[in-house]
Amino acid sequence: MNSRRLVAALLALTLIPVSSSTAAENRPSSGAVASAIAPDLSIQPLFKGGRFPNIVVTPRGTIVATWGNGQIRSRRSEDGGNTWSDESTIAASGIHGGGTTVDDRTGDILAFVEDQHPPAPLTIYRSKDDGKSWQAEQPAIKPDSKGQMPSMHMNEHGITLQQGKHKGRLLRPSRFYGKGNRPESLFPTHFTNAIFSDDGGRTWQTSEPFSEFGTGEATLTELASGRIYYNSRRHWAPEGKNPLRRWTAYSDDGGATWSQATICEVLPDGPQNTAYGCMGGLARLPFSDRDILIYSNCDSPNGRHHGTVWASFDGGKTWPVKRLVTEGSFAYSSLTAGLPGTPGEGWIYLHFESDGSSVARFNLEWLKQGIATGDGDIPNN
Repeated sequence: MNSRRLVAALLALTLIPVSSSTAAENRPSSGAVASAIAPDLSIQPLFKGGRFPNIVVTPRGTIVATWGNGQIRSRRSEDGGNTWSDESTIAASGIHGGGTTVDDRTGDILAFVEDQHPPAPLTIYRSKDDGKSWQAEQPAIKPDSKGQMPSMHMNEHGITLQQGKHKGRLLRPSRFYGKGNRPESLFPTHFTNAIFSDDGGRTWQTSEPFSEFGTGEATLTELASGRIYYNSRRHWAPEGKNPLRRWTAYSDDGGATWSQATICEVLPDGPQNTAYGCMGGLARLPFSDRDILIYSNCDSPNGRHHGTVWASFDGGKTWPVKRLVTEGSFAYSSLTAGLPGTPGEGWIYLHFESDGSSVARFNLEWLKQGIATGDGDIPNN
């Protein structure tokens, strides 16, 4: 028995089973870290041309990557990322709005496509067959309490909430362009927010604004406590605040409001010679009792290259280790993690821009052998 199957067998009593034919009500999770898996990293090209990556995992364990501007496309892997399907067309035109969201209750996948660079009309494309085909639908999106309508572009994937009174809610990061996208003098009027749906993505509410201006493309995840952790790019920071690092905040009401905004001084927001920032990826690993988060971005003094991943073992409070994925071109990125009991078990998937796009597949043991940042401790198990 190889090491991966041995780990799966040892964890079997703690896993929630996944049906191969129906969506699981909750994503399966493990109560222990599978540290017996040998450290590993592999990278393969995925899409040619275009921009704007997301990557998600369905309740069946299928890995689905979405991508594109001009033509929005997807590819899927049923064997844990060893092989990938041919491309499927989500939309023949438009721009990928990010926020690709899997409804864990039904298995539906939602892809967001805007007609052009936003603010712009939005269409949601829904897949009911695990990412094999897509059908267009028009969502009903309500503005926030100030009457401000959100834009989708360009954010990390959405999530299905697993706990508390809002269990089953779909939640994805979004943004508001303030007085306009350009010129850069308008950046201080921008802010991030989120949209959420309690009816499977047919109607959406818009959250209250993130409490800091100048923020843009964002990420979020649900912690073991049910609290939502929010991590955002920014284009501008007020005087006295570091303009080169990421903003973070929390929600205790299912993503309706945000509080405790602060700058994470450990995580870079793109190249460090500019305050312009770069879209980063974020995923929480599927452990029931540990908040292990993975973050991705370029880690370079200038230019979008040196793609790197960081790990937090306490829900984003500290980020004690990072590891270089590639020295080459690396811009926007998205992260997800395979589910226990599926071919992706133990793997982390990083979909990133690099002369088209590539997918890196690695595991936690590989990341833990990276460089200590000095921000907290790296656990032994």
